[in-house]
Amino acid sequence: MIRVVHPIEVESYRILRERIDLGHLPPLSRAVTERVVHASADLAYVTDLVCDETALAGGLAALRAGAPVVADVAMVAAGITGRVVTCPIAEPATAALARAAGITRSAAAMRLALDRVGPGAVWVVGCAPTALDELLSLPARPALVVGLPVGFVGAVESKAALRASGLPAVSNQGEKGGSAVAAAALNALLHLEGEQ
Repeated sequence: MIRVVHPIEVESYRILRERIDLGHLPPLSRAVTERVVHASADLAYVTDLVCDETALAGGLAALRAGAPVVADVAMVAAGITGRVVTCPIAEPATAALARAAGITRSAAAMRLALDRVGPGAVWVVGCAPTALDELLSLPARPALVVGLPVGFVGAVESKAALRASGLPAVSNQGEKGGSAVAAAALNALLHLEGEQ
């Protein structure tokens, strides 16, 4: 499927590239960083994002091979374009599991998602640090984790734990993040998937 880029997006990228040169970054890291900055209008992501080119290449290869995509919340899922996304956050079974296990719905959704997709999926967390913490405790063997939850409680710590885990990942160092940013990071790879 050929992606048609709107003129406003073209102009936005022109302005972004006029303001900051990301030519020093390897291609996939540059694509992810540009799309995150584009989605947030926050140039601080240039130094805050933690991208690993090998991890991104593995994630891109997994996407090309049809790996499932999992999102922690519906807003992340809604922002991901061109792919069906597994996101059981709003299902009654998720609420029941959360109550029974004494965990957040976001953490429960990660458990249920793993039961559905199995190992090797691409996981996108943009809202709930507890979802990222839960993912790290599961035998998910992800192809890639986009770990960009936002918040003052647990977000920095969960992202640090992700980086320390050795899993293939994209994250950032600070409290910011969010659904739009996480979806943008994955969309960078999905759009490359369609263009290459």
